[in-house]
Amino acid sequence: MTGTEIAILAYAVVCVYGAAVVRGYSGFGFSLLVITALSIVIPPRDIVPSIFMMEVVASLHLLRSVWRGVHWRATGLLLAGCLIATPLGVHLLATVPAAPMKLAIAVFVVVAAALLARGYALKAMPGRVATAATGAVAGLCNGAFGMAGPPVVLFFFSSPAGVAVGRASPIAFFVGTDVLGLGFQARKGLIGRDDVTLAILYLPPLAASIWLGARSFKGADPAAFRRWVLRILTLLAVITGAQAAVELSAA
Repeated sequence: MTGTEIAILAYAVVCVYGAAVVRGYSGFGFSLLVITALSIVIPPRDIVPSIFMMEVVASLHLLRSVWRGVHWRATGLLLAGCLIATPLGVHLLATVPAAPMKLAIAVFVVVAAALLARGYALKAMPGRVATAATGAVAGLCNGAFGMAGPPVVLFFFSSPAGVAVGRASPIAFFVGTDVLGLGFQARKGLIGRDDVTLAILYLPPLAASIWLGARSFKGADPAAFRRWVLRILTLLAVITGAQAAVELSAA
């Protein structure tokens, strides 16, 4: 390996480690953080399949420890809505410019996070229609630009379910969306031997950092955890909005 390749590999390991700590602690945020960071030095086509493989491993690893905290009824309805709407999101990706949609969801997430930070909360868990509709919004976002997380995270953290359920349920939800995304990639022939090798190479820092993040959550104060989740959501929204702004300015 050349010096440049070694430097890129070291940078990638650091990115995976940092993003996985966030994932282990909050239950979400890995893909967007690591893809945004790695795309500076590696073409997205060369990293997205391996990132999805790592997402599946991360989700399954975390799911074992949060299984009892998952709100399965809501998660099932969210997944149903997501599965139905994902093809429409893919159609929008093919026919509608993605940048305005990214900017819109970024603004929505920032506003919603600000409302939650000010104490806004639902008095009861949403009904079946509202839950499935939230899943459909997540599916649209997932199909259109690969970001299903924020609508679901906002859904649980605005509900009276509690922080443990609010962390556990998105983890279960992401198992379904990650497997779905990986299946679409395999169907399109986007997964090769190099992608599998790269994913395996990143597994040690991924496992170590997820363990560290999950361990940090166990001693977290619920109010402090809620604040950090809202900060992470806002950061992801700002990153997405910045990407959209760059794409719009270059158009």
